[in-house]
Amino acid sequence: MAQCVVIADDLTGANATGVLLRKSNFSAYTVLNSERLDLKLLSESNCIIYPTESRAVDPSVAYNRVHNVAMLLKSDDVLVYSKRIDSTLRGNVGIETDAILDALGDDYIAIAAPCFPEANRIVSGGYMLVNSVPLHKTAAAADPKNPVKTSSVREIFENQTKYPVTSLFIGDIMRGKDHISKKINEYKREGVRIIIFDCISRDDLDVIASGVIDSGVRFVAVDPGTFTATVSRKLITPNALKSRNKILAVIGSVNEVARLQVDELFLSQEVLNVFVDTRELVESAERRQTEINRVVDEILGKCQNNEVCTVIGNGIMPENRLDLDSYAIHYNLATEDISNFINNSMAEITHRILTGNPDFKGLYTSGGDITVAVSKRFQTCGIRLLDEVVPLASYGEFIGGEFDGLKIVTKGGMAGDKDALSRCIHYLKEKLFI
Repeated sequence: MAQCVVIADDLTGANATGVLLRKSNFSAYTVLNSERLDLKLLSESNCIIYPTESRAVDPSVAYNRVHNVAMLLKSDDVLVYSKRIDSTLRGNVGIETDAILDALGDDYIAIAAPCFPEANRIVSGGYMLVNSVPLHKTAAAADPKNPVKTSSVREIFENQTKYPVTSLFIGDIMRGKDHISKKINEYKREGVRIIIFDCISRDDLDVIASGVIDSGVRFVAVDPGTFTATVSRKLITPNALKSRNKILAVIGSVNEVARLQVDELFLSQEVLNVFVDTRELVESAERRQTEINRVVDEILGKCQNNEVCTVIGNGIMPENRLDLDSYAIHYNLATEDISNFINNSMAEITHRILTGNPDFKGLYTSGGDITVAVSKRFQTCGIRLLDEVVPLASYGEFIGGEFDGLKIVTKGGMAGDKDALSRCIHYLKEKLFI
C-alpha cells in the first residue's frame, strides 16, 4: 500500500500535487477510473492521488465522495494523508476537510497550509493574497461555479466546517518548530480540529512541516500541494526521433486569465485555431453534432502544415458566455448536465481529431472538467505523472485506453501568468522533438 494518500477536489489539482511529489522522486499514481484500477501499479506507487471532482457539486455530495474515498484508502501503512484543495480556496474546502477527518477518526486534526508560494498564493495575517491582491478582489470572486467572497482563510473554513478552527500566524512561524509543535498540542487538547497557518515562502512550509511532525499528532495536510510535498519529503523514503508530431490544445476555460494566455499564445507562435460555438452544443443534439463535425473537419482539413492546433470554446470571450442556469431551466435539467453537454462535446472533438490524424502525439487540456471528459472518452485508466511544467500545470502520459502513452499537459484554467500556456506548449514541443 502507498504511504501517501492525496484526495483532490479536481483532476488538474491532483496532477499538480503529483508532479510536486515526483520532484522528490516519489512514484505517484493518479486514479482516473476506479473501475479500471490497476492494483499492481497502485501497490508499487509511493503516492496514490484520487480526484473526486467535488469542487462544484452540492456540499452533501462532496462530503460523501471524499468520505467514501478516505474510507477506501485509509490504511495503517499510510504516513501522509492529504486533502488537496484549490489554490484560491474555491469549492467545498471545509466540508471536504470534515469528511476526511470523520473517516480517519477523532484522533486526527487538519493542518491547513493553503499557500502556493511559487504560484504567488500566500497567506499573511490570516488573509490570502494572489499576486499581492486580496483573494476577494481576484478572478476567483467572479468564478461562475465557486465564487470566493472573502480573503479570510479562517472565515472560509468556518462557514463550512462543523469543527473548531484556529490560526497560527507569521509571528508563530518565526518562533520556530518547537513553538509550533507546542501550540499544536495545546490546540488539540482544547478540542480544535482545524489549524490554519500563515505562509509566505517555502521556508515557512519547511518550518511548519517540521513542527507538525515533531508534535507527534496524527494529521491531515490540507493544502494545494506544496505542504503535502514538504511533509512527504520528511516522512517517506521514495522507491528508488524527430517526426511529424503535432500538438492539440483543447481549452474550455471561461475566465479572463485563460483569455490572456490564449492571446499570448497566438502572439508568440503560429497556431491553427478553431473556435467552438458552445451555444450550438446545448441547443439540440442535431446542432451539437453539426458543430462537432464542423470543428473536426476544419482541423483535420487544415492541420497538415501546422505543428500546433487549438480547439477553444468561444465562451472564453465574455460576450459569448452562456447562462447555463437558464438552459437548465428551459430543458428541465441540472446545470451540471448542461455543462456536461459542452465538456463531452469537446472530448468527442478531441477524440475524433486524434483518431483522424495519428501525427497528434501531444495533448494540452485546460479546465478540469474538460480534462476529465477527455480522459473518460479515451477510456484511459490513469495518467503517469512525469514533471511539472509551471506551477499548477503537470506533464504526463495516458495509461491504458485507446491512446496509451499519449503525452499530455493539464492545467487549471486560472493557473499561471499570461505566458503559462505558451510555456506549456513549448514544453510539449521539447518533449516531442518538434
